Amino acid sequence: MANATQEFARISQNVIDDSLQSDPVAATWLGDHRFDDRLPDFSHTAVRDRVLRISDYLTELDAVDDVELSDSDQVDLEILRAHLTKESFELTELRALDWNPMLWNPGTAIHLLMSRDFAPFAQRLESIVGRLADIPRFLTDARGQLRNMPRIHVETAISQFDGTRQLISEALPSLAQGEGVQLDRGVVEAAVASIDEHLKWLNEELPDATGSPRLNARTYAGVLWHSLDDASNANRLLSDAEEHLDRVTEQMRQVAAEYLGESGSRSGMVRDALAHIAAESPVRDDSVLDLVSAALERTTEFVRAHDLVTIPPTETRVIEMPEIHRGVAVAYCDAPGPLEKADVPTYVAVSPTPSGWSAEQISSFYREYNGTLLHDLTIHEAMPGHVVQLAHAQRLDSATPVRRFGFSGVFVEGWAVYAEELMIERGYQPTDDPKSNLAIRLQQLKMQARMAINAILDIRVHSMEMTEEEGMSLMTHRGFQEEGEATGKWRRALLTAGQLPTYFVGYRAVSGIAHDLRVLHPDWTDRQIHDLMLSQGSPAPRHLRSLLGI
Repeated sequence: MANATQEFARISQNVIDDSLQSDPVAATWLGDHRFDDRLPDFSHTAVRDRVLRISDYLTELDAVDDVELSDSDQVDLEILRAHLTKESFELTELRALDWNPMLWNPGTAIHLLMSRDFAPFAQRLESIVGRLADIPRFLTDARGQLRNMPRIHVETAISQFDGTRQLISEALPSLAQGEGVQLDRGVVEAAVASIDEHLKWLNEELPDATGSPRLNARTYAGVLWHSLDDASNANRLLSDAEEHLDRVTEQMRQVAAEYLGESGSRSGMVRDALAHIAAESPVRDDSVLDLVSAALERTTEFVRAHDLVTIPPTETRVIEMPEIHRGVAVAYCDAPGPLEKADVPTYVAVSPTPSGWSAEQISSFYREYNGTLLHDLTIHEAMPGHVVQLAHAQRLDSATPVRRFGFSGVFVEGWAVYAEELMIERGYQPTDDPKSNLAIRLQQLKMQARMAINAILDIRVHSMEMTEEEGMSLMTHRGFQEEGEATGKWRRALLTAGQLPTYFVGYRAVSGIAHDLRVLHPDWTDRQIHDLMLSQGSPAPRHLRSLLGI
């Protein structure tokens, strides 16, 4: 082993260990459980120390003679450098810990330990108690730092803290009782009292929460650069997304005409076709889980029959989504963290509508997420989307854990969107009725339009002062979205920055890699192409190209 290789292995392990210790909740999510009994220290002093350590690590990485490294280690070095540079930018430039109260919610820290069965519950409960005991300190730090908060972030934080209160005061004791494990009520009561105090403070701060949720163009450019890990320029990306939306709109008109048996094009044709599809495939709260389970079975059979990709042995369970996560999408994939060593199932969490919704809200939600769209969503979240890709990533055997630690959300989402298109192009249909292929094709194109609109929204909201009226019009008219869906996406665009474009950027990149591999290997099967693409973990697409030599 060359000296440079040894040095890089040492530095990378130090960087990863320090990063995981600095953010114990992220460590739990990634599957490293050494710090499960604690919450992060987000105080100004801790952040300042972290920034200095990041600078030192970057200096050490710069000193590594990368010419002596293998191609794989060179990629891992760049992944590690990009991860550190992004974290430094977020701590020193974005500084969201100073204005975003949502980042100070300990609910995820508790929920992860409740929901993931990586160890017996009694063992996980010891860590939960440790985190509960740290909540008063954590929230005191939050109140000491949060200033100039945007109103929408405070409103959302209040709602989320209400969910965390219910999680700790009701769901956790119920789980402990069901597991036959004794829970220290004093620790629970102290944590709930601390959350009540924080909720009172947030409500008092709400009238004065006048900070803007929008980033300025300069800060947003940095967020976009680090989120996408490529050289995307906001203006160029905006132009590409708008062009893609135009192409998809024309394709939707053509498919809608064929679905309705009409020739030519008329106003309202796409909307009429989508309404017919929704009416033909209704969904109810008491049927949604069964429909997704059936879609998972059918998509799995199709992938195997058409030999699209190797399906790694993994246990996948369709479960009811926790109440605290409902109302945004109808399903998500909760896979084991990339550093997880225990044999943990992958969950596809499916959401009945939140309690308290009106009949019209429920009806609108299930017009958007109708039975045909559930098949497309199952492809994205499960087969052969996230479940398959993340299971392949778990099998990665590399010299360092860098690629497991520094996985790319752009690649992960890009693969899932690519998988939707792949399945439809290969002839997948939800039922044996030939028209159902046209139905899901139209729904998949609607999701393509949503993907492009996501990027447009993110860019125009944070660097071009897009109004709510303009955003809602774009989503409901050009994207054919239900008003409830569009309202939720508008809020998401204000609450986040840099994540919404990952679907579009990732899809283009992953599709491009698949295309180039087919050109290089015209005699290869789909499975050979896709297995190769998934053999390197979840690196950013630019790094995957380097690893594959294309």
